[in-house]
Amino acid sequence: MLKKFLVSLLFLASCAVLVGCSQTSGEKKAEKETSKIALVLGFGGVDDRSFNQAGWEGLEAWGKEKQLTAKKDFTYIETNNPEDNSTNIDQAIKNGFTTIISLSYLQAEELKNAAKANPELNFALVDGEITGKKNISSATFKDQESAYLAGLAAAYTTKSNKVGFIGGMEGPVIQRFQSGFEAGVKAGAEAQNKEVAVNVQYAASYDSPDKGKAIAASMYKDGADILYQAAGSTGAGVFQEAKARNENDYSKKVWVIGVDRDQEDEGDYKLENGETGNFTLTSTKKNVGAAVKEFAETAYNDKFPGGKHLTFGLKEEGVDLTKGQLSDEAAKAVAEAKEKIISGELTVPEK
Repeated sequence: MLKKFLVSLLFLASCAVLVGCSQTSGEKKAEKETSKIALVLGFGGVDDRSFNQAGWEGLEAWGKEKQLTAKKDFTYIETNNPEDNSTNIDQAIKNGFTTIISLSYLQAEELKNAAKANPELNFALVDGEITGKKNISSATFKDQESAYLAGLAAAYTTKSNKVGFIGGMEGPVIQRFQSGFEAGVKAGAEAQNKEVAVNVQYAASYDSPDKGKAIAASMYKDGADILYQAAGSTGAGVFQEAKARNENDYSKKVWVIGVDRDQEDEGDYKLENGETGNFTLTSTKKNVGAAVKEFAETAYNDKFPGGKHLTFGLKEEGVDLTKGQLSDEAAKAVAEAKEKIISGELTVPEK
C-alpha cells in the first residue's frame, strides 16, 4: 500500500513539474508576443512617397513576416510639428512599446532624454548618429555616394548645362546629398570637357509641396532642365511642377531625380493627344526599410545593438541609383564610378 502511495506521489510531482515547465514556456511565449515596436516618423506623413513611407514599408513587411498585428504589436506615429517630437516618443512609451525607432535626426535630443529616463527600453535613430548610450543604437547612410552617381547622371543628361538641387531643411543629412550631387556633376562635366552649373536652394521644410513647386518653377524658368530633390513630401511639389511643364510643352522636356525610393511612377504624364511619357530620370535609393527591419529584428530576438552605430553605403547595399532612363553613356559612367566607390578608390565628400 505504501509503495502504491509513493508511486502516486511521484506521478503527481512529475505532473506538477511538467505543468510548471509548460507554464514557464507559455509565459516566455507571451512575453515574446508583447515585444512591441513603434516607429516615430519625421515630417511629411507616412505616405510621403519618400523616407517615411520607405521606413514604414520596412517595418510593415517585418511585422507580416513575424505574423504580428499592426497597431498592436507594431505601429507608426506621425510627426506634424517640432513639438510632436517629444510627445510622440512619450506616447509610444506610455502605450507599452518596448522599442522606439525614430526616423528623424531632429528627434535625437528627445530620444536621448527618453532613453535616459527608460533604461529598460530600446531606442534607435535612423538617419542620425548617437553614440555612447547603452540602450540607443543609430544608423546613417552614405547618401553622398548615391547622390554622386545622380550628379554624374545629371551631367551626362543635361542639355542646358544647368541643373538644380532642392533640399528640405539644412543639416548634416541633406548636406550629404548636396555635396555628393555637386561632386558628381563636377566630375561628369569635367569628363566631357564642359561646365555645368548647379543651383542650390532649400525649402526650410520637409512637408511643403507648394514651396517645392515654387522653387522648381523658378529653377526651370532660369534654364535648369534637371532637378534633384531631397526634401521629403516637399519634393512632391517638384514633381507637380515638372508634370505641368512636360504636359504643356513636351519639346522642352524637364527632368526630376527621385530620392530615398524609386520614384519612377511619380514621373508619369500624359499629353493631350494621348501620348504618355515619364520625366523621372533616375532615383537615389536609401534602404531605410532594411535599417528599420534590422533594429526591429534584433530587438525582437533580444540582440538589440545598443551603444553601436551602423553605417550603410554602396558597399553595404544601403544606398544605390536606379537605372531609370539613363543613356548608355551615362549608365557606363555611373557603373564605373560605383565600382570605384565600393573598392575605396573613390571617396565622395560628405560636406
